[in-house]
Amino acid sequence: MPRGDKSKYTDKQKRQAEHIAEGYEHRGVPDAEAERRAWATVNKETGGGNKSGSGRDVADTHASSEKGGKLGGKASAARSAAARSASARKAAATRKRNAET
Repeated sequence: MPRGDKSKYTDKQKRQAEHIAEGYEHRGVPDAEAERRAWATVNKETGGGNKSGSGRDVADTHASSEKGGKLGGKASAARSAAARSASARKAAATRKRNAET
């Protein structure tokens, strides 16, 4: 199997990598770098291609997902209650305005 060949990855792993890459691209990361990071994340969480043989019954770690969730939670928790409340009021007003149109 040559380097870069994704034939040993399951359909689920391919979908995961595509979704992760879209997230990176949305944040402004170049396409090639986003794809590289996405596959690195899938490899870290699932242990590489799981289509046949070794590693099929090994549980996924979800290490990267957990790290991202913790970082997001920290950012939200660092804001004051008044700031979170103001943001929620603004979001509700936007949803109401969009629903009217």
